[in-house]
Amino acid sequence: MSGALVPPPQATGKAMGRPGRTRMKPGRLGFVLVTLGIPLLFYVGLVVWPFIQAFGYSLTDWQGFSPEFRFIGLDNYVALWNDETFRKAFRNNVILAIVVPLVTIVLSLALATMLTVGGSSSGSVRGLNRSSFYRVVSFFPYTIPAIVIGLIWAQNFDPSNGLINAFLTTIGLDGFESYAWLGEVRSAMPASMFVIIWGFVGFYTVLFVAAIKGIPSELYDAARVDGAGRFRMTTTVTLPMIRETMQTAYIYLGVLALDAFVYMQALNPSGGPQNSTLVMPQVLFNTAFKKGQFGMASAMGVVLAVTTLLFAALVFLAFRLIRGRSDR
Repeated sequence: MSGALVPPPQATGKAMGRPGRTRMKPGRLGFVLVTLGIPLLFYVGLVVWPFIQAFGYSLTDWQGFSPEFRFIGLDNYVALWNDETFRKAFRNNVILAIVVPLVTIVLSLALATMLTVGGSSSGSVRGLNRSSFYRVVSFFPYTIPAIVIGLIWAQNFDPSNGLINAFLTTIGLDGFESYAWLGEVRSAMPASMFVIIWGFVGFYTVLFVAAIKGIPSELYDAARVDGAGRFRMTTTVTLPMIRETMQTAYIYLGVLALDAFVYMQALNPSGGPQNSTLVMPQVLFNTAFKKGQFGMASAMGVVLAVTTLLFAALVFLAFRLIRGRSDR
């Protein structure tokens, strides 16, 4: 029709539902900048930039206290690769990262299971009697600073006056009289691992108790009706439901094991017999503050950081594969 009114272009676009340009309101823009921009700025300034600086220093022969240094490329990393002491420390860290998280999580999970669903097999699902008291007692070691734990156990392992040898000889094991737990290659690393595990089992027990208590009791009731025992309930109900908590715990414990500086320095500051307890942070500390080779120490720090990131990535990948198989 010739007399029909033709709507203006803006009206036609609105009628057809075409999206127009939307501008972020000033208040919303300020909220995004405050909540995302400022934390990102702090993260870049306090985490990313120091790592970049450390990597830059690792490519130099910087002595730490002089403004002058020379760029030497990857020479520090080549020297680390050829350094038997550092390779030994690296192997010790890898052993710690494998054993400490695994043993700690297994023990913590066993204790948490007994304290939450390990009670009577009849009636409602509950834990052992006085489970609250056990949780409090098991948490005590975590409240003690790491350096204090290391010094206490160093005294307990003392060959002459330590409580460990005194107790063992009292019960008739005379072979442990004056036994140097931290002075023998075969026992120095297991004894050090025991101290670290002892200090963290209580905390992760409480962590797993909280996670298990978040599981609906109906799942345990259904498993009990199907005739499942405690072990089967743990493998079919508890473990799948707290998988994310276990993943987080494994990563945290692995990062702790890859560091372990405080414990090892308190137990065996010299690195133990034949460097059997020496870890990378100890070598880094000695290289930087005793030898004054901050460029080399920065290279060690970069290797430690990359190892930690690779460990976390492997844990994420392993748990993802386990989740994929269980979902089939």
